[in-house]
Amino acid sequence: MAYVLGYWYADGSIYPSARGSYITVTSVDKDTIYKIKGWLNSQHVIRKEFAVSISRKNRFVLRIGNKNLYDSLIKLGLYPNKSLTVRLPFVPNDFFRDFLRGYFDGDGCVYLYRKRGKTRDRILGGLTVTFTSGSKLFLEDLCYYLKDKLKLKRDKVYNGHRSFQLKYNTADGMKIFDFMYRGCRPDLYLERKFKIFKEYLSLSKKWGHLAN
Repeated sequence: MAYVLGYWYADGSIYPSARGSYITVTSVDKDTIYKIKGWLNSQHVIRKEFAVSISRKNRFVLRIGNKNLYDSLIKLGLYPNKSLTVRLPFVPNDFFRDFLRGYFDGDGCVYLYRKRGKTRDRILGGLTVTFTSGSKLFLEDLCYYLKDKLKLKRDKVYNGHRSFQLKYNTADGMKIFDFMYRGCRPDLYLERKFKIFKEYLSLSKKWGHLAN
């Protein structure tokens, strides 16, 4: 549930209407939406929204009408139109890694970058881990938490394109990787993002060092 809450903070919304109280979560990753539906024992239909252009992907939407769940999420810090002002909720330390991984799978990314070696060939440069949010306050809270718990160097949130970003270089990024995935069940993370971390570790081992 901590993972689901993190994912909801990233790609979910809640809203009241004349017909009831609703919770919606949206993703381009079909498997994740179906997992969330199963974990919540939901019988609601997952709707597919087709991409409006070739540069976009199809999206899958789970919409649940449930006042008890709605009220529970309100108590945990979510609220309608949360995108620009939401804060990091209180999550017990034992479950924070699951919350963080859920948020990362929804609104985070990791990518490898390369640089020129001494012989001008392209070699592994390192990796970058990024968390994105419309709420600067949320990322500032997260930045403080990670710096305190994991002893990370990063302490600044950047203005991105129509959002804010918290970026970490290789050394900090690998600490985050270890924190998020250590002891994790194999069905509680997005495989394609996990594989990028594993690819970095494989390439680093091949070249006999970890990039900075």
